[in-house]
Amino acid sequence: MRPGEVEENAYARAGGRLPGDPVPDPGLGDDPAPVLEPRRPGPRALARALPALLVAVGVLYGLLAPEDFTAVPFFTAAPLIAASLASLRTTVLTGLAALAAAYAVHAEVGIHPAVTTVTDVVTVATVALLGVAINRVVRLGDRRLASAREIAEAAQRAVLPQPAARIGGFEIAARYEAARRDAFIGGDLYAVQDSPYGVRLIVGDVRGKGMGAVAAVAVVIGAFREAAEQEATLEAVAQRLERALAREGTRRDGIDAFEGFTTAVLAELPHDDGLVRVVNRGHPPPLLLHADGTLRVLARREPALPLGMRDLGRWPDRTLEAGFPSGATLLLYTDGLSEARDAHGRFYEPERRLAGRTFPGPGALLGRLAEEVRRHSGGGTADDMALLAVRQP
Repeated sequence: MRPGEVEENAYARAGGRLPGDPVPDPGLGDDPAPVLEPRRPGPRALARALPALLVAVGVLYGLLAPEDFTAVPFFTAAPLIAASLASLRTTVLTGLAALAAAYAVHAEVGIHPAVTTVTDVVTVATVALLGVAINRVVRLGDRRLASAREIAEAAQRAVLPQPAARIGGFEIAARYEAARRDAFIGGDLYAVQDSPYGVRLIVGDVRGKGMGAVAAVAVVIGAFREAAEQEATLEAVAQRLERALAREGTRRDGIDAFEGFTTAVLAELPHDDGLVRVVNRGHPPPLLLHADGTLRVLARREPALPLGMRDLGRWPDRTLEAGFPSGATLLLYTDGLSEARDAHGRFYEPERRLAGRTFPGPGALLGRLAEEVRRHSGGGTADDMALLAVRQP
């Protein structure tokens, strides 16, 4: 049996918990055998039932209240609420039901038709037609939003494609967590490229947000893939990225032409050598997690400037080399992980959190990290987070 299979079996026997993992709080959904409870209607289901409830309440109010009181507010509110929550067909049916109910109430209580009935029925009919128009506008906006999401997903797949699960004999996993809800891509990046010199990786963070950052991400990844195939050393790859960003800066207008930069860490895993080489350009250092839970921070003492800041000074790139034994996992990440804060302003510290723990594979490691960061930050982070993990099988 392979060592990875032993870890996976132990992981399964432990119910999905690993040594050193915190015991999950009740209600967080981590128990291996959760107790099934009767499903309760959610807020959206209750909201969709509200138009029918309003019509029913309007009927009761109109029948039981004195003749001087009107139930029109209930009948007009029903189609307006249906317009934003339901389909066009449901909105039309709600309007017709409200119109019929308004007329029926007036007929039942015997209000003079020439004075109040016509006015109330016309009011309900007008609001019902308005509800239909609102529904059309809302549905058109939903379709445009769905189209925008499809375009964003396509852009993410084009710029940050999910790497294969196995490249050059190494197990690979990548994950991108956007800080903004419904956002798919930002200024964080990752890429994996097999080359004659080994499997090469990059994780980086472009300064800024929006489409300018996305454009810079595309430039860095494109330059990295080309350089990783052609350059014999990681230092040469870093210099190629430097020149690519310099060319991009000359094409930009405004302040980005002078202040744009990218923090990045590059790694190289030579084939069958059991080594890892790292060049860091102002980025959080990678973590090397050994199979026994030992953790090492792959950082040099000499600082290095981020990519795109060579005009401020020149520091020669220096490669850090370390052993990469069987069963070890290399973790590269952006500061969205290390700078995630909790309600008291405390940072999430991956070195301290991961020390002494083991995981069945890189995918399980990234999934657990993303879950813990969400809990630590109360459900969301202030910055995007890119994670890349590589395991020596």
